[in-house]
Amino acid sequence: MKSGDFLENYKIVFSYDGTSYHGFQVQENALTVQEVLERGLEKIYGKKIRVEVAGRTDAGVHARGQVANFFAPGNISSEVLPLALNSVLPRDIVVIEASRVDQKFHARRDACAKTYSYTINNGRFPNVFLRLYSWHIADRLCVEDMKLAASFLLGKHDFKAFQASGSSVETTEREIFFLEIEQRGYLITLWFKGDGFLYKMVRNITGTLIEIGLKKRKPEDMQSILRSGNRQNAGKTAPAKGLCLEKVFYHHTDTLL
Repeated sequence: MKSGDFLENYKIVFSYDGTSYHGFQVQENALTVQEVLERGLEKIYGKKIRVEVAGRTDAGVHARGQVANFFAPGNISSEVLPLALNSVLPRDIVVIEASRVDQKFHARRDACAKTYSYTINNGRFPNVFLRLYSWHIADRLCVEDMKLAASFLLGKHDFKAFQASGSSVETTEREIFFLEIEQRGYLITLWFKGDGFLYKMVRNITGTLIEIGLKKRKPEDMQSILRSGNRQNAGKTAPAKGLCLEKVFYHHTDTLL
């Protein structure tokens, strides 16, 4: 092996506004965050580099603390890497942290928990400045009913009833460590933290909680929906724009709870 051929494993933490992208994962005939990020890496390293990401967000979903890793030459320090990448990335993708990690580190496989937020504008009128980052619901929501319903989802359960079609996983059992609902004026934020989430699970739970908040269902209905394992029994899928991946946790760097 020639000097300089050894590839370092880099971990980056980055944010993006998902409005203009068809999700994270590379697709044919559609612009994605992964494509733009890998294009930026190619510009600064002069070679194609593939990234592994902690979670593949859907079209329109945002991220504040997404994590990825990739193998690259060690000629750019981890301190300089965010500046170098940000100089070639569009303004809606920003790398905020970079570090060299163990060769065995994998952004997705080593993740032990994730936190997502979902923002609801419960004001009478839409907010111009939140239109791309929240779901506007003009009818008043009963937050107390939503909180009670959310409490039934805490712990380890089979969340098949909240999994969208189009995903193949070994098990639909997941653990939710906390699900908190915070209200500040007309803004309502749902905070989810769990060991993992099924395809569109957070958005399907949110849609169900909204129906409960609108008095279309009772809080206790959440229990029977969960036990049924049937997606048809849950509420509609909340729009992507209100969802944001906030943080990814790893055993070696984070306190889980």
